[in-house]
Parts: sequence; structure tokens; C-alpha cells
Amino acid sequence: MQKLGERIAPRFARLEARQRALAYLKGLLAPIERKNSWQLAEQAGEQDPYAFQHLLGRAQWEAEQLRDDLREYVTEHLAEQPGVLVVDETGFLKQGQKSVGVQRQYSGTAGRIENCQIGVFLIYASSKGTAFIDRELYLPKAWVDDAEQRRQTSVPEEIKFQTKIQLARTMLARAIEAEVPFEWVTADAVYGGDYQFRKFLKSQGKSYVLAVTAQQRLWLEGEQQRVDDIATCLPPAVWRRLSAGSGSKGERLYDWAYMTYSHIDGSEWQKGLLIRRSISNPDEYAYYLVHARAQTQAEEIVRIAGLRWNIEQCFKTAKEEIGLDQYEVRSWHGWYRHITLSLLAHAFLAVLRSQAIEEKKGEPLRSNSLSEFKNKRGLCYL
Repeated sequence: MQKLGERIAPRFARLEARQRALAYLKGLLAPIERKNSWQLAEQAGEQDPYAFQHLLGRAQWEAEQLRDDLREYVTEHLAEQPGVLVVDETGFLKQGQKSVGVQRQYSGTAGRIENCQIGVFLIYASSKGTAFIDRELYLPKAWVDDAEQRRQTSVPEEIKFQTKIQLARTMLARAIEAEVPFEWVTADAVYGGDYQFRKFLKSQGKSYVLAVTAQQRLWLEGEQQRVDDIATCLPPAVWRRLSAGSGSKGERLYDWAYMTYSHIDGSEWQKGLLIRRSISNPDEYAYYLVHARAQTQAEEIVRIAGLRWNIEQCFKTAKEEIGLDQYEVRSWHGWYRHITLSLLAHAFLAVLRSQAIEEKKGEPLRSNSLSEFKNKRGLCYL
């Protein structure tokens, strides 16, 4: 933690802000039930939460600079080729209407329409570990167009409406500009079904495995065909039982079929359709569009598809263990500051776990759970 504190110290001009930021990170990592300013202040030995509230609200520092430190920290410790970036969103359930960006909207976290904020996130995944490297708050158009709400929550004047897909593209463009070493991108059907999103990745020379719905259509043999119709017509011989990675109950085994249907720029790139079928319920399918370098093996493509689930575990750990969703700020800057500090705390645990595995090669940890590692090992490093 000391080295991480030294890394981010230049982002805070005043000594008090530096000390508060480090104390905030330590509080997020501490075994306390809630991670709002009151409990964090009590953990730090403060009589009231005002110092932490000042850190998130009025203190002079830029969350964007800390985000850059987060990205560099993660890539420095976890990067390898071929790295994978995973895009996904999560909801933050809220009461009232005063928190920036809050409205009744669909939340995948709740599985229904709720009063919530939505954040779009980007994680880096490799065999060394997974951690967040970027985040953006989705600001609904009603908020963008409401000058009074913007004023009350300090939304910067330059902020315009962007869809969640556009926010994801913005984060991916930042990662590319920062030369984050990655080859692949994976995401769910919200992003995979968007042609412009896929076109952007192709233009950047990136491979992808993107989920799509059963209604997705492909041009095959001179006509458009739905991917679910394609799946039901495949002969038994094309299906292979492969693991999409280890889960809490062991290997995630499914039956998979992969077919290429187009080559791009000669033989350098190929388009493909990946289909996943449940073993226990053969009528349950999932579909992925693939853009990959020629000769990429089906096993590698399946592995990339499986990595998308890593972000769900990251969300779970960050919310349950790091207090990602336990903030009490309402402003634009407050949201970005708390979220970025939380992601930095999560990255710290991911790096510690990676280092522990490296030190004990041949003696792997019994669980892939970052939260279990935190409970066993994390606090002794504070």
C-alpha cells in the first residue's frame, strides 16, 4: 500500500488530501460492514466524516488523473499478450432523484427497471488476474437537457449525451491511445449487437468475441439468416465440449460450435459465429460474433468468450468487499472520485493476489475468489 500511495501522491497538491486519500483506500479495504464516509471515518479514527466528504467533494484533485494511474498500475502488474478488455455496465440502486444521473431505468444488477444510476466499466483480463481500468457514468438525456439538475450536481458544461455504447468506445479509445497491451475485446449483446461498435474495433485492428441475441442476422450464401436458425441446422459433428474457464463449481463446460463465414483483407482476418449450447438444457443457446486473425483456434475463441464472466465477479467483489456501491455522494465529481478510489482498491487486491500466486507457483490458491483472498491475506499488507 505504501508504494501505491507514493504512486498517486502527486495527484494531490495538499498533504492533507494525500493523507485522506490513502486513509480512504485503507478504509475501503478494511473489514467493516459499510464503506460510506461515516464508517470510513470511524475506521480511520476520525470523530466525523467531514474530512472524507471534503475529499470527495471540494478538495482540489482530478479523478481522471487517478484513473490514468489506475490503468498504468494494472497494466504494469497484470499485462501480458494477448490481453483482453471486457466491457460491461452495472446499476447502483438509489432512492430519490437528486443523485447525478439517477432515474427509473433498466438495471441488469436488479434484473428489472429500478431507480438507479448506471456505470459503464472496462476491465483488463489476463492469466495474471483481472482488474478495472476505466469507468464512465451514463447520464440519461433527460439529465443532459435539464440545466437545473446539471447545476445542482455540478455536471461539467462540456458533457453531452452519450449512449452506453459510445461511453464504451470512449474508454476503449483511451486504452488504445495509452497503448494498453491487448488483442481482444469481449462484451455482452448490448454492445455486440451494435454495428458501429464492431466497426470501431475492426478499424483499430482489434479482435473481438461479442455476444449477440438470437435475432442477429448474418449474410450467408447470398441471404440473411438468423443465428438461432443457423444453430438448429448444424450437424452433430461440429459440436465440441470445451471449458470456458474455471468457475466456483469447477470447469464451465458447454458444447460449442464455431464456423467462419467471411475472410477480410485476404487471409489476415476472419469473421466467425460462435455458438454455445448448455449441456443440461440442450435448448439453451448463446451466440457470439467473432472477428479474429486467421488461423485462430476455436479453443482460444471459447476462452475469450469465457473471460466475459470475469467482470461479473469483479462487480460482485467490488460491491461486497470494496464498497463500490456504498457511496453517499450526489455530484458528478463525487461519483467519479469515489468510484475511481474503489477501483484502485480493487486493483490493489488483484495485484496482491497475482504476486502471491507467482510466489507460490506449484501451490495455487484454493479459490479464484478475490474476496476470499482479501479476507485471508489483504489486511496484513495495509
